[in-house]
Amino acid sequence: MDDFPDFMRSPANLIRAGDQHTPGIKGYIFDGVDGSQVAVWTHIGPGGQEPGLDVHEFDEWLVVVQGEYTLDMDGLRRLMKPGDEAFIPRGTPHSGQCGDGVTRTIHAFGGHRADREMRAPVS
Repeated sequence: MDDFPDFMRSPANLIRAGDQHTPGIKGYIFDGVDGSQVAVWTHIGPGGQEPGLDVHEFDEWLVVVQGEYTLDMDGLRRLMKPGDEAFIPRGTPHSGQCGDGVTRTIHAFGGHRADREMRAPVS
């Protein structure tokens, strides 16, 4: 499998371009009733493109589903492979980069990380 299932890639959940920090990546966001979010990201292409440091006011957990992902955090660089998990405490500067080919990751955030490209109609 080189992508998430169709139901996980609904255009209604596509993360807006301004919240996609890695070139060549496409992500979809899902909201929890407590304000948390889960995002699934797929990157296809050459790796090595770092988006720069990111810091959140909430915790983040991530797992690599496919490919390789390099996480930089606390002055350490960690190469992650499928099944590897990482916990990023709130306030921790971090960055990551995808490997060559297909990289798929799942991230859970303890707060609001991204907005959707499409806005739901107001009723």
